[in-house]
Amino acid sequence: MKTFNSDGVEIAYLDEGSGEPVLLIHGFASNTQANWVDTGWVRELTRAGYRVVSIDNRGHGRSAKPHDPALYGAPVMAEDGRRLLDHLGLQRADVIGFSMGARISAFLAVGHPERVRSVVFGGLGINMVRGMAGTGPIANALEANSIDDVTNPTARTFRAFAEQTKSDLKALAACIRSSRDPITAEALGTLRMPVLVAVGTLDVVGGSAKDLAALIPGAEALEIPDRDHMKSVGDRVHKEGVLAFLMRRA
Repeated sequence: MKTFNSDGVEIAYLDEGSGEPVLLIHGFASNTQANWVDTGWVRELTRAGYRVVSIDNRGHGRSAKPHDPALYGAPVMAEDGRRLLDHLGLQRADVIGFSMGARISAFLAVGHPERVRSVVFGGLGINMVRGMAGTGPIANALEANSIDDVTNPTARTFRAFAEQTKSDLKALAACIRSSRDPITAEALGTLRMPVLVAVGTLDVVGGSAKDLAALIPGAEALEIPDRDHMKSVGDRVHKEGVLAFLMRRA
């Protein structure tokens, strides 16, 4: 992976393939490798003729990991995506985000619609506009001395995933404690590029794909059958639905 300077923070990114660019933005406690490479997304997209650009969000993967919550938040992280497009000389790209990455993608699409050809909100449905609950327990779990000290089941799951991805736990705690800037239904209603909302039918973290799509003019919903939040990431229905959407949006 290569790196660039994004307003003083070193950001790592992957750049593979050729053709129309697709920007991938991963979820919380994940990284390019875990979210997009290991699940087959990079392989599928490059085979389909796309140039794949995938960012390691600040605090994650091979990017810098500040411990100051003021250096995080979805609007701040969306600007990392915009600066990466600038760095690569890309005027616009199709953007695919998953979970936290979908939220970041929403701020990128709302703030810089001219840079976003189309956008996929993966793993985040109607809960995008309801906000994320339980961030305090998750932050506490990340800061705990041991996972054995974590009793909250949801928080324990996040801690276990963070350990699995060998993440900087203090950086992730700072990220989740950052300002939770709201993305409103009214803001999403201004989007005019093609939008796909792809969420598993068992995903209680993301919420309904159809309900979020209903807030956005012309948006499509893709319900991934019998998949929860984690298992929907690399699901075949998810990939095939996104590839079909990219073909239609031309």
